[in-house]
Amino acid sequence: MVVELDTRDNEIENGAPIAVEERILHPALNLDARQLELKGYVGFSNLPQQLIEKIKKRGCTFNIMCVGETGIGKSTLMESLFNQSFELDPCSHELNRVELRERNFEVEERDILLKLALVETAGFGDQMDKENSVRVIVDYLNNKYEMYLQEELRVKRNLRLYHDTRIHACLYFISPTGHGLKALDVYAMKQLGKKVNVIPVIAKADTISKEELKRFKCKILEEIRSNDIEIYHFPEDDSNGAEENAIFNSVVPFAVVGSTDFVKKSDQLVRARQYPWGIVEVENEDHCDFLKLRAALIRVNIAHLVDRTHTLLYEKYRCVRLKELGVKDGDIGPGMMQAYKMVSSPKLLAQVQSTESEVRERFVQKIKAKELELKEKEREIQEKMETQNREFQLEMQRLDEKCRQVDKEIMEFEHAKQQFLLTKTKKK
Repeated sequence: MVVELDTRDNEIENGAPIAVEERILHPALNLDARQLELKGYVGFSNLPQQLIEKIKKRGCTFNIMCVGETGIGKSTLMESLFNQSFELDPCSHELNRVELRERNFEVEERDILLKLALVETAGFGDQMDKENSVRVIVDYLNNKYEMYLQEELRVKRNLRLYHDTRIHACLYFISPTGHGLKALDVYAMKQLGKKVNVIPVIAKADTISKEELKRFKCKILEEIRSNDIEIYHFPEDDSNGAEENAIFNSVVPFAVVGSTDFVKKSDQLVRARQYPWGIVEVENEDHCDFLKLRAALIRVNIAHLVDRTHTLLYEKYRCVRLKELGVKDGDIGPGMMQAYKMVSSPKLLAQVQSTESEVRERFVQKIKAKELELKEKEREIQEKMETQNREFQLEMQRLDEKCRQVDKEIMEFEHAKQQFLLTKTKKK
């Protein structure tokens, strides 16, 4: 950057110069800019406070995705991070495919409203087709980017009021096997790292010893480097939080323990896991990296995660998508309108297909209901016929019995008659 001092006479007010002008030649934009050294207070230094008031009024959005096997502790860790009971539904091992379950919450702290979205990957790792499991998640991430792109390309848009559903952070839960990453972990993290800020965490870290944990972390980092997996790097180039972020980067992957239970220790209730041999405190840095994860994810870098999602990850998707639509640099008017039509067409087609599917589903349901009704009537008729048949058989049996009784009486009568006639003949 080249700085040139302005040689013009400085303006004088009350015997003192108001400002000294400098011309700054910006190396990237190749523009001349004048730097002014102000004498007195103007007011734009109040901009940070204005931004704070703006955030207080509108709130901020933060969307987290948790990827990991069923039962690894995703829900418990989320509740521990935000010190809230989210009442998330438990996942089943019997799902046929990965299900993305999204829950939205509003959390307030010191007059700052956080619009929080938690997305859980139910059934991840339970299917034979591992690639399809990951594809479902990638498609979900792409769909969120596509929704934002469609809003951007609208003629009449309102991004200020648009509810951003793009995922800002992805916590990838690694099973504490002690033997490194599984094949599914390598494939999933490699695919997800291109779409979202991936932060690897070792779940249930209290199940392995400290020495095993150190070796396990080294093994994971080695496999991440050897497989060119892109994970989120906490920024160290900013003076604000650089030292803390350096510490956070040194402990990745975070070894965490989650718990919704509180145990009494020294007359205080602490969040911990109770074992026969003692307790593991969630918020004790000697026991796990939970506090570092919460500080890194929420207290220090939440703004950077949101910004990186928009300026880097979304921009990559946007660039590729617009090229697919045939948009070039400098295209305006008809070019962008054509792109919007092409982007909107799949959405309209999807709506038509969805409506058609709903109508078809309702028709099928009506057919099934009618079939059930007919089957029920058929069953009633069949039961009635069987009842009547049983009654007929019983009546036939009664008639047969009466016939046999009559035949017997006739035979007895004939026999008595013969005896009578024989006796009468002998008397003559």
